[in-house]
Amino acid sequence: MVQLSAIITKEEDMYIALCPEVGTASQGETIEKALENLKEATELYLEEFPLKNKTKSLLTTFEVSNATP
Repeated sequence: MVQLSAIITKEEDMYIALCPEVGTASQGETIEKALENLKEATELYLEEFPLKNKTKSLLTTFEVSNATP
C-alpha cells in the first residue's frame, strides 16, 4: 500500500479529483465519488506504470498578487 494525495476542486456541478504524484485525474458528482473514481483510475495506472519514487509529497501554499486591473 502507498499513500497518495488528492486535490479536489468543484467545477459547475462536478467535483474534479487529481493525484499530483501520479498525474491521474477523475471526476464525480460528489467528493466521495470523485475520490473513489480517482482511486480506481490510479490503481489501473499503477498496474501499468509502477511508482519508482515512493517519497512523500510536500503540500504548501504561497501567495501571488491579484493582477486584476
